[in-house]
Parts: sequence; structure tokens; C-alpha cells
Amino acid sequence: MAEKYKVNLSAQDRAELASVVRQTSAGVARVRWAKILLLADQAHPDGRRRDWEIAEAVGLSERQVVRIRQKFVREGAAATLTRATRSDAGSQRVLDGSAEAHLIHLACSTPPDGRDHWTLELLCDELCRLQVVRSACRETVRRMLKKTSSSPGGPSGSASRPRIAPGSSRGWKRSSTPTGTDTTRRTC
Repeated sequence: MAEKYKVNLSAQDRAELASVVRQTSAGVARVRWAKILLLADQAHPDGRRRDWEIAEAVGLSERQVVRIRQKFVREGAAATLTRATRSDAGSQRVLDGSAEAHLIHLACSTPPDGRDHWTLELLCDELCRLQVVRSACRETVRRMLKKTSSSPGGPSGSASRPRIAPGSSRGWKRSSTPTGTDTTRRTC
């Protein structure tokens, strides 16, 4: 059976965590993590709760409670209460504004000879051939086109007003017509 990581808070740690719980400006996740540590504290009589009780009290799964407890024992309170930065944070986007404009222009243009329409592979190859980007994968191009919701050959959803079919209006419509007779039963 796996070893259970026991949370033993000092009086100072407990005071800091209690102040985090009381803060209104602290993030929701940070407050939850502080509550978990306070409820799991072995050195305090209000603590010593089971994982399922803590999970129920804070609205997380039992596995998440276990992970937070493990992180506290391994790394300390400061690391537990801060969110880890993503490994790809700060990396440049493959398609910036200029490349995005080239892609949309290309997708709305006529496809190459012998082709009925642009495919994602053709768009990737053409962007590289025109030296707009060094390399681009299908998924990046797909996400960019989906984000712009461009439809080649048709009016764009944001640039043109939707056309209303003749005979229809945007006004109120009746859902039923009156029958002219009283259809309710009356009992005396």
C-alpha cells in the first residue's frame, strides 16, 4: 500500500493558510488548496480529516486532495499555493497577425490548378513556399481558419448583414389562431 503523506503544519504555517482562506482577493484555487492543507493538518484537533471528507468539503476529487497533500510534503507551502508556469509559456506563435492575414487571403483565393479547393496540407505547403513562415502544421492552420470562421466565396458572418427571406419578418408571430368558440368546460 502506498505511503500516506501526512501534513504537519507549524503555528506560523497555519496562520498564513488561515489568512489566505480569509482573503477576498486570493484566487479560488489558492483558497481551496489552503483549506485542504488546514483540514489535513495532523497537528491540529480541527484537522486530521480523511481525504474523502476533505474532497467533499472543498468540492474536488479525492485524488486531487491527495496530490495537493503530496505536493505540500515534498515542496512546502509556498510551492503548493502557487500555480506552476506552463512549459510553453512565452513561446512565440507560429502564425502572427501578418501570417494570419496571408493565410486567410490564400484560403479565399482560387486553389492551385487541378484542385477543387484548398486542403490544409496545401495551405501549409504554400505558406512555407511563399516564406510567410518557416514551417506550419495542419492543426495550426486548421485552428486559425476555425478561429476566423472564414468561408471562401460567401459573405463573411461579421462583414455582411444576414439576408432575410422574402415574406418573413423579424416581428412577433402568433403561435395559434383563435377558434372563436369557448373550448373550456364549465361545471356548475
